[in-house]
Amino acid sequence: MTIGRPRIATLAAVKGWRALRHRNYRLFYAGQGLSLVGTWMQQLAQGWLVLQLTNDPFALGVVAAAQFLPVLAFGLFGGILADTLPKRRTLIAAQIVAMVLAFVLFGLSASGAVEVWHVVVLALALGCTNAVDMPTRQAFAVEMVGREDVGNAIALNSALFNMARIVGPAVGGLTIGAFGIPIAFLLNGISFLAVIGAYLAMRDDELQRPPPLPRPGSVAEVVEHLVEGLGYVRRTGIVLLAVLVVAFVATFAMNLTVLMPPLARDVLGLDASGFGFLMAAMGLGSLTAALGIAFAGRTGPRVIVAGAFAMGVFEVLLGLSRSFPLSLLAIYFAGLGAIAMAATANTVIQLTVPDHLRGRVMSVYTTVFAGSTPVGGLIMGAIASSLGTPVAIVVGGVASIVAAIGAALWLRSGLGAAPPADARPPTGPPVPQLTRVRPR
Repeated sequence: MTIGRPRIATLAAVKGWRALRHRNYRLFYAGQGLSLVGTWMQQLAQGWLVLQLTNDPFALGVVAAAQFLPVLAFGLFGGILADTLPKRRTLIAAQIVAMVLAFVLFGLSASGAVEVWHVVVLALALGCTNAVDMPTRQAFAVEMVGREDVGNAIALNSALFNMARIVGPAVGGLTIGAFGIPIAFLLNGISFLAVIGAYLAMRDDELQRPPPLPRPGSVAEVVEHLVEGLGYVRRTGIVLLAVLVVAFVATFAMNLTVLMPPLARDVLGLDASGFGFLMAAMGLGSLTAALGIAFAGRTGPRVIVAGAFAMGVFEVLLGLSRSFPLSLLAIYFAGLGAIAMAATANTVIQLTVPDHLRGRVMSVYTTVFAGSTPVGGLIMGAIASSLGTPVAIVVGGVASIVAAIGAALWLRSGLGAAPPADARPPTGPPVPQLTRVRPR
């Protein structure tokens, strides 16, 4: 331990890694990294399993809808829980539930008894867990590192997520090819132990907690809390822009987990390993964008526009491609654009929102980001089932381009305004300007 600390301090001194100077965040980063590899292995295995059971891309859309519909339905209420309950304990409970669900899916698939409705029910249960976990985890970042380093932490989180997106599908595809689908679900269940252990090892006295929000005691108070968070989003131009762009693009263009299995197998003629490498290429592009944001130390709404536009262009190219190498290239740049948009939107919101509204506002972001998948997954799955997977991918790419053009016109009109004075926190550091966010 003593040998490693100087190296960690040196690494944290580099502006791109400065969030790692916080011990609690280092624990989170290590544990979450291992867990996310397992998550991506399960994501790939689940899609391949459903395709084997049904041979219908629409079924993939149904499973995606089941997994993310609870986020759409209950995500805003999860934001209230994030502002009222101890975040670390809430996250531990959510991870334990997700671990149990992974082991159940392993047992069903290993026994040969698994049916599509089992996958749908388990996806629905996982979605209910994510409705609480996602806004809580997003809001927890500032408690681990403080406002000064939260932008860097978000970028590093995106880099970690997308590093796992590279490793998880690649390892998962090879593992499925060698040992079968069930092993991926088993490994994912085991991987949750890493992040649970990380949360348990954190020091409470080093967390930078805001004053807790009083727990609502009636339905009227719950509604009041929801209205307060939604009202802030509506009044704050830059936050509203970020939320709307992410909502539109996530609905129509970010459903590649639904469309990639049939594209890989039926259009490009690939097996599970080839599918894994396609997903890994998308993860590599996403990782490139996340590290670029982390080390550039600046971001802003124009990056949201550029990311959405790049994703759209290269998704159209992906839909038109019949070549594996060209598809790898196209999905790499589509992934780069997607995370440039999503991570920047997340950072812009986190640096704008006052602490007492953080959980509720971040629940709006996570609801539109993940909750758009039920609608989009069904729409794109239906298009793929009736008109073909390439057509669905092209439609999604065009939609992302349209969103980027609309956002650019919005910015030119000057509607991306600073937060209103009455929405800023009464105490604490001022809200930074967002046109150029620099590291300190």
